[in-house]
Amino acid sequence: MNPKVRNIRTQLLSDNWYTLNKIIFDYLNDKGVWETQERESYDRGNGAAILLYNKEKKTIILTRQFRMPTYLNGNKDGMSIEVCAGLLDGDEPEVCAIKEAEEESGYRVKNIERVLEAYMSPGAVTEIVYLFIAEYTDEMKVSEGGGLDDEHENIEVLEVNFNEALDMVKRKEIHDGKTIMLLQYAQIHNLVE
Repeated sequence: MNPKVRNIRTQLLSDNWYTLNKIIFDYLNDKGVWETQERESYDRGNGAAILLYNKEKKTIILTRQFRMPTYLNGNKDGMSIEVCAGLLDGDEPEVCAIKEAEEESGYRVKNIERVLEAYMSPGAVTEIVYLFIAEYTDEMKVSEGGGLDDEHENIEVLEVNFNEALDMVKRKEIHDGKTIMLLQYAQIHNLVE
């Protein structure tokens, strides 16, 4: 553990959807002085995200859905273009990525590769997102996708030319961090040439 941190105290602020805590702790600063600090920490569990790509067609699968937090923060229609993703909910990251790919996109993939993991907002959120890639083919399509009705998901499935997806990032049509990271990973590693 970090010897510069001591006396951690936690105060529950909300457990309505996930858990929001106020964390009070002592931190040894660079001047050698202990100071008491307070932070809020939101715990929603860890997640997994997966980029589906097709080398032959030079396409990827993305989703579009309404995201209220983006709407509240200036996204005019609240719609967000993203890779398939979800919370682990007790599953291993690989199991979650495969499950989310099928639920959201309708593609059943098996051979996936974990390529990155990241804290997406480390100043306030505990979540680690495990990032995966997988090739897909038309033969892997088992449903229309669109998410689960009981989770009130209204997801539009998009099959997009890879270069067009990169242009969508440049035009600020894709704002989602995990999606941008996976697209850049695919570009750097020439997954879709």
